[in-house]
Amino acid sequence: MNSNSLPAPLPPVIEETSAGRGYKLKEFILFLRVHKLAAIGLSIIVILLIIAVIGPLISPYPDDAYKAVHLENKLLPPSWAHLFGTDELGRDLLTRTIYGTRLSFQIGISVILLSILLGIPYGLISGYFGGWVDNVMMRVCEVFLSFPSMLLSISIVALLGPSLNNMMLSIALSWWPWFARLMRSEAVAIKERGFVEAAKSMGVHPLVIIFRHIWPNSLSVIIVQISMAFGSVILTAASLSFLGLGAQPPTPEWGLIISTGRAYFLTNWWYVTFPGVFILLTVMAFNFLGDGLRDYLDPKTRNS
Repeated sequence: MNSNSLPAPLPPVIEETSAGRGYKLKEFILFLRVHKLAAIGLSIIVILLIIAVIGPLISPYPDDAYKAVHLENKLLPPSWAHLFGTDELGRDLLTRTIYGTRLSFQIGISVILLSILLGIPYGLISGYFGGWVDNVMMRVCEVFLSFPSMLLSISIVALLGPSLNNMMLSIALSWWPWFARLMRSEAVAIKERGFVEAAKSMGVHPLVIIFRHIWPNSLSVIIVQISMAFGSVILTAASLSFLGLGAQPPTPEWGLIISTGRAYFLTNWWYVTFPGVFILLTVMAFNFLGDGLRDYLDPKTRNS
C-alpha cells in the first residue's frame, strides 16, 4: 500500500474552506461599503468594545471609578485635567464613563446569554413537537409577553430587591419570550424541509434533529435578533438604574450617573451629558448594525 495516497485529498478541502471564508468576508466588506449606517454602527461598537476591554489602562484616574473622594475638585467643568469634568465628589467623569462602558457591555452580554439559554431551547422544542406541547408552552410565553418588558422588569426587581444582579435577571426574564417566539416560528418552518423529514425517516432522535439540523439553520435570525436586542438591553438597564432599581452607588453605571447628576443639570451640564451621549451612541450603533445584518442575512433583501 502506498503510504502517501491517504492524506492527498486533505489540502484541497482546506483550501476550499479557506477560500469560502475569504469570499464571505469580502462579500461582507462590500456590503458594508454600500450599507453606510451598518458600517458606522459596527465602527462605533468596535471602538466601544476596545474602550471596555482596555478601560482600566486608559482611564486617567482609575481610583475615581468607585469610592475615591476629592471634594476640592467637585463639579469642575471639562478641562485638560478632567476632559468630562468631575462630579459632586470630585471624581473624574471620564474615568467613570469608561468604566460604565465596561459594565454596560457586561450587562448586555450577561442578559443576552441568559435570554437565549432560556428562550432558544424552549422555542425549538415548542415549534418542533407542536400540538398540545406547543399550545401549553406558548401560553406560558404569552403570560410574560402580556406585560410590557419595562414594567415586568420593574416588578421583578421590586420583588427581589434593587441590585445589579437582580436587575440583569429581571431584564432576562422579560426578554427570553421574544427569543422563544422567534425560535418557535423558525422551528415550525424548518421542520417541514426535506432534510428534516429524511432525518425523521432514519429514526434520528428528536433532540438530535432539533439541535443538529434546525438550530444551525436558524443562526442568521438569532444573530439579527441579538444585535437588535443588545442596545435595548443596555437602555433598559440604564433606565432601571436611573430609577434606583439597578446598580447602586458608587457603581459607575451610565444610568446611575445620570440619575445622580440630574440634580446638577441646570448648572453643571457635563454631569449628565457625556454618559447620555454614550448611551445614545451605543443604542444607535446596535440598531444600525442590526438593520444592516438583517438586510445582509436575508437573501431576498440582499439580492433585490
